Amino acid sequence: MEALDTWKEGPRRSGRRPRCSRRAMLVGTAAWAGFIATASAHSVGHDTAPLGGDASIISVSGAHNAPIPIGIPPFQGHNGASLQIAKRIRKVVAEDLNGCGLFHVRGKSLPQKEGHSNPVPEWAIWAARGVDALVSALVTCGKDRHLSVAYRLWSVAEQKQLRGVEYRTDQENWRRLAHIIADNIYEQLIGQPGYFNTRVAYVAVQGTATHQHRRLAVMDYDGHDVQYLTSGRWMALSPQWNPHRQQVAFVSYENNHPRVMLLDLQSGARTIVGDFGAMTFGPRFSPDGRSLLFSVTGEFGAAIVRYDLDTRRLTRLTDADSINVTPCYNPDGTKIVFNSDRDGPGNQQLFVMKADGSNVQRISYGSGRYAEPDWSPDGRLIAFTRLTATEFGIGVMRPDGLGERLLTQGYLVQTPSFCPNGRVIMYCRQQPQKQGMRSRLMMIGADGYNGRAISDTGDATDPAWGPILPL
Repeated sequence: MEALDTWKEGPRRSGRRPRCSRRAMLVGTAAWAGFIATASAHSVGHDTAPLGGDASIISVSGAHNAPIPIGIPPFQGHNGASLQIAKRIRKVVAEDLNGCGLFHVRGKSLPQKEGHSNPVPEWAIWAARGVDALVSALVTCGKDRHLSVAYRLWSVAEQKQLRGVEYRTDQENWRRLAHIIADNIYEQLIGQPGYFNTRVAYVAVQGTATHQHRRLAVMDYDGHDVQYLTSGRWMALSPQWNPHRQQVAFVSYENNHPRVMLLDLQSGARTIVGDFGAMTFGPRFSPDGRSLLFSVTGEFGAAIVRYDLDTRRLTRLTDADSINVTPCYNPDGTKIVFNSDRDGPGNQQLFVMKADGSNVQRISYGSGRYAEPDWSPDGRLIAFTRLTATEFGIGVMRPDGLGERLLTQGYLVQTPSFCPNGRVIMYCRQQPQKQGMRSRLMMIGADGYNGRAISDTGDATDPAWGPILPL
């Protein structure tokens, strides 16, 4: 995004084992071209405190019980076209902030003005409404479908501007621009990066109960702008993002041969990650994006291997005498968490090992079976799926196995995936219906609060939260 430094601030008033199956082992087994236009972002006025500095952060202690009141009156525009886009951008920003559970947006009922220049707020009015922070914006639709959005974030208590930025891009990118503004506000007030300007890869389930098609798809984190990446002729499962490229690894059943594939989201090129004469599944990128972990089946189980994407060298990290699956690196790439039944058939548990496969230690000891671990981006938690005799659950624990707690339970809940800042987990919830199963993508805070469904994208499974998109 192009950032402009030209908008001046106003006055400051501030045995023999069975084959692997998804149900038994919980194994998660037209490309998007990115931001189309060149975009830029520049400061508007003066930032009164460093981004994330103590003076600019509003405490979020207990925010799930008392969200931060933030005023977002209607965004302003120079003409009718600008006002229409301003209304849409304001709606997405408000939905992002309301939806995360940390904010309570107010101010929609205020009148919308045309051609105004984003003045200093009327502090007394907003203070009377109990608002802590305030957002104002001026939207301009230029020639050749160019879009300019200049927004300001204000502290009502201090009666001063906290941040001001003007973004310039194409009108087609208005929704992504709204997510970027919401991320800006989130980071300034919470003190850590937001997660709204992100994409999620998932499996779209279409067809009847007896003839289903599973297509690889991507969407905005809130369920909008869905794009299908495979035709559905062959089943796709278990997508995972490369943290440094517009690339997704997934399991393709092309020609009825389950193998890990790479898909370049810009060119649409697909590449088979080796052909090892066996089923390969459960891919996961290393933190540097230069290698993949996945499992290769053998006669009695499955081994976890590391595949170097540059040299194409394959290194075995576990044996195949047991079923070792769903590996995931910690953020610095020194350790791997995975799911294995090495302590006995049917007794699948979580284990952590060093990145070279040594020093394997079991970390799960609760009742039931554990699978599908996902290490949080900050390294503090591991999310997992747990299956008891009666139901599934999504939970978290510390990397040493302590502090385990379930966040949600259901008939079938599975495939947890952390957002980039580690505060929210996306997962799949399946419920039996009269006509087969209903599969929906859900979100819940890592603290167990603010559970909600993603905007309806149809039946969907296997969410994989991607990294924050570059400006």
